[in-house]
Amino acid sequence: MGNGLAYDSYRKQVPGLFAPAWRDCYYPYCEAFMYINTDLNMIKYFCNFILLLPLFCNAQQVQLFSESLNQYQNVRDFCITQSGDEAYFTVQSANQDLSQIVCVKKNDKGWGEPILLPFCNQFIYMEPFLFNNDKELYFVSDRPVADTSKTKKDFDIWYVSRKDKQSAWSKPINLGAPVNTQLDEFYPSLSQNKNLYFTLDAPNGAGKDDIYFCKWNGSGYEKPVFLNQNINSEGHEFNAYVAIDESYLIYTKYNAKDGFGSGDLYISKKDIQGNWLTATNMGNIINTKYMEYCPYYDMHNEMLYFTSKRNELKPTKFDDFESYQKYIDGGMNGMSRIYYLKLKID
Repeated sequence: MGNGLAYDSYRKQVPGLFAPAWRDCYYPYCEAFMYINTDLNMIKYFCNFILLLPLFCNAQQVQLFSESLNQYQNVRDFCITQSGDEAYFTVQSANQDLSQIVCVKKNDKGWGEPILLPFCNQFIYMEPFLFNNDKELYFVSDRPVADTSKTKKDFDIWYVSRKDKQSAWSKPINLGAPVNTQLDEFYPSLSQNKNLYFTLDAPNGAGKDDIYFCKWNGSGYEKPVFLNQNINSEGHEFNAYVAIDESYLIYTKYNAKDGFGSGDLYISKKDIQGNWLTATNMGNIINTKYMEYCPYYDMHNEMLYFTSKRNELKPTKFDDFESYQKYIDGGMNGMSRIYYLKLKID
């Protein structure tokens, strides 16, 4: 038998099996065996090793960001400071008709109580994103542009700024045209060069929701650009997180053919020409038959945060109402909750 490589793979059984982790777990071993003059015993050993590798990948389990947040009905969207001691997210009512951005700060005992941001009022606020060394916070709101108005408008992208973490946030500033239009703009995410990626419900898009980006030219934003068909489709694509170097994009596709149901997280990378490649499902460790959305990647700690409506409640008998209430208020109960996962993205 000559030089070669034979192996078994789970890739066809589980579409998009945790794609980034698959590379980290598999590729080094593939390269190690690729150049060995193989015989049947070596092939058998390699096949057995490959069959065990998903166990190592699966050891990285999804966890709740904080059990203390279970008391709130819907918790979604997430970003965290580079120092890891401030986190921002959205708390919503059951029907999502009330929505406010809060901050939690870490202390010796863990995460403190949520603090409502000072600019939040009777309008909707959601989808925070930290930028510029945590000195700018971008978000979405239907607040009016003029402070004197009490009439809500369509959803726009706004931001506030501060001198440092000890300083107060400024008054909200609307990004204005060409980013904001008479349509709804959602989920801002910025690269290191300040290019802006966001969701737009546009009538001339490919589907109901699509992902666009606006290039920063040094003095302002250029017109929104529709991302190619490897990202957008006739369905729903939304909530895109872009890497600081724009090398990858993580976002939600809704009811995709190769999905696990409802909304799944997908990842796309760029080719050498800078074009977005076909997005890959991030696999069944992250995705479920329920909704997964609002990704945020902490590159400093290699941690993926995302929102999920996963539900693991099962019929059972309870001895008293207190135990029943505790069970249905738990983490994976079908309500929006923030989860995280240790994940290296090359």
